[in-house]
Formats: sequence, C-alpha cells, structure tokens
Amino acid sequence: MYHARELTVATRGRGFYDITDEVQRAVAASGARDGLCTIFLHHTSASLLLCENADPDVRKDLESFFSRLVKDGDPLFVHDAEGPDDMPAHVRTVLTQNSISVPIKGGEASLGTWQGLYVWEHRTAAHQRRVTVSIVS
Repeated sequence: MYHARELTVATRGRGFYDITDEVQRAVAASGARDGLCTIFLHHTSASLLLCENADPDVRKDLESFFSRLVKDGDPLFVHDAEGPDDMPAHVRTVLTQNSISVPIKGGEASLGTWQGLYVWEHRTAAHQRRVTVSIVS
C-alpha cells in the first residue's frame, strides 16, 4: 500500500517549525500499521531536521553554529539574486537534508523519546514550504 499527503508549512523566517504532529496524523490517516514514512521537502533553501524536541536550546545552538559556519552576506558567494541570505540558505540545505525516512510501527512514526521533526527555514523572509509525506506499508 502507498499513501501520500502534502503539507504546507508557513514559516515566519529563519527558524525551526515543528511538523511532528502533522506527520503523525498523515501516518494515522494512511491506515498503515508497519512500514516506512518518508518526509520530503520540495525546496533548496530550507531543510528537514530530526532533532531533540525537549530542550529548545538544542535548536538555538544549531542556529548559532550555522550562523557562524555560513554567514549571510559572505563576500565568498557570487549568487545573491534574492539577497545576502540567498546562497547561505542553499549551503545550509546542502549541508543538512531535504528527505528523512522514519519506520512505522504500530500505526505511528516510530520516533525516539526525545525526537521531533522540523522544517528548518534558512531564509530570513517568510515562505510557504511544501512537504510530501509518503507512506509505504
């Protein structure tokens, strides 16, 4: 069996947007008891993250690290068609991921105790991000 659901994630600019509950609802709606859930983000300036969901300082520290690693407006970058955060957003995406697979067990995405799924917006402006959740059982 194959089932897919498309999600739209409205971001308010750079940061993390929890999609764990939406993914769990998509898995439940599929009727799958066991299988595989793949989450795919259709963009090149945002990414997906499987991260600790208990302490928000973890996400804050990740943002601080990436801000130091890939600086907005760095003169190294030629591609800046959409502003100083344009190429840094692409680099951040390439260094992370736009697809995550999670096993389905007992009718739900089998995440660890402290794991959550996030869209990580790398642009400073608000965007509508498209995510496809695909379930195979």
